[in-house]
Amino acid sequence: MKDPLWTGDRLIAALGARADGPVPAAVTGASIDTRTLEPGDAFFAITGEARNGHDFVKAALDKGAALAVIDEAHAAGFAGAGSLAIVPDVLKAMEKAGSARRAELSAKIVSVTGSVGKTGTKEALRLVLSRQGKTHAPVASYNNHWGVPLTLVRTPADVAYGVYEIGMNSPGEILPLARLVRPHVSIITTIAPVHLAAFSSLEGIAEEKAGVFWELEEGGTAIINADIPQSQLLRDIAKSGPAGEILTFGTSPDADVRLISCSLKPDMSTVEARVLGEPVTYRLGSPGRHIVLNSLAVLAAVKALGADLALAALSLGDLTPPAGRGARQRLQMPGGVLTLLDESYNGNPASMRAAIENLGRLPVEGRGRRIAVLGDMLELGPSGGDLHKGLGEPLVANAIDKVFACGPLMKGLYESLPSAMRGAYANDAGALEPLVLDAVRAGDVVTVKGSLGSRMGPIVKALIARFPAVPAED
Repeated sequence: MKDPLWTGDRLIAALGARADGPVPAAVTGASIDTRTLEPGDAFFAITGEARNGHDFVKAALDKGAALAVIDEAHAAGFAGAGSLAIVPDVLKAMEKAGSARRAELSAKIVSVTGSVGKTGTKEALRLVLSRQGKTHAPVASYNNHWGVPLTLVRTPADVAYGVYEIGMNSPGEILPLARLVRPHVSIITTIAPVHLAAFSSLEGIAEEKAGVFWELEEGGTAIINADIPQSQLLRDIAKSGPAGEILTFGTSPDADVRLISCSLKPDMSTVEARVLGEPVTYRLGSPGRHIVLNSLAVLAAVKALGADLALAALSLGDLTPPAGRGARQRLQMPGGVLTLLDESYNGNPASMRAAIENLGRLPVEGRGRRIAVLGDMLELGPSGGDLHKGLGEPLVANAIDKVFACGPLMKGLYESLPSAMRGAYANDAGALEPLVLDAVRAGDVVTVKGSLGSRMGPIVKALIARFPAVPAED
């Protein structure tokens, strides 16, 4: 049985709620989704873009929810249904409870934002810090207006470290989330042309991301990528806030955590760095130069937290890519094996280039080919067409043999490629899926990538469904 996360009385007080029905002695978790809800969870009936959580309250209680948090507008309809916490607004109440839990924590808190690499960096921090003390971090990319407060509500009161991912799609979103988290250490991984439809420039994106520095705890540490053009802007903003320390990372000679050298291999990297003058050599279990650079930010955070640097560097050898972000599978086909890289969770110009570079490093077997299956990158504004066509250069430079593409923006890229590289084009991922399934063969290495809205994930699932996974070696 899970340990209590909240007492019922404490959670109701933190929500600013009135109770209807019995108050549970303990609440062991928090959920907004009945599909993943576990007995003992508090169910928050938030209203999303597609669904109203109040439609699932009865299902949540039937499944064993300790408590359902509902709004006043729906209260009469659930009278006598079970343990209820009734509030004016469910999302705002969840924010209140998250803020109350943050106020109770004696943990060291790290926040991670950036145009690219947030989730991977968050997972690396979870890995290295969990080896040094009880650590809590979101289970997925819970970095938005409901994900951050939900993660705070789920944070046990006795953790030593808390890691929180903060994201945004439009102006004004970072600051209130950072205000909830109140980090001691805040990382900005990089600034890249992501969500350009909502911002006029990369500098505008940088200024929005830098909102995390305004909400640092007094004397906290800002960690900034030294290699990007917006580095000085971010430093200037950090200096004007409560930060007591600014650390930089990257290849720049003046970076506080500096990459000296790295050996990039298909499934891992070896890294030599200097961390505030201290030499550190380590193995990184997840491949890619972008992962190497973000690992420097992780080590900067470890140093700022006063944690064990040597143990953290050693722990990075166990890092693996998350599902949808480079997770690799070997699938059995007639005559051999297909290697599949699942990059389907999201796509933007920076992460696309990184995925293409990784694909270019992977060896093929026999008559195998390097195949990129690409869907549209969304929210790029007027420059979207040019940013898609710009992927032609890394595709050619990394010797990608075939490109399968879908979506109106990818059409421009596809038509600009040399004819020998063109595998197939379709209007959407659903139409592209059978073309990919029919084209792949033994020895191929296939990367599938696109924005979440391009729905590239089903192509990955279809490949796995058709071709069984090769059993892992002992």
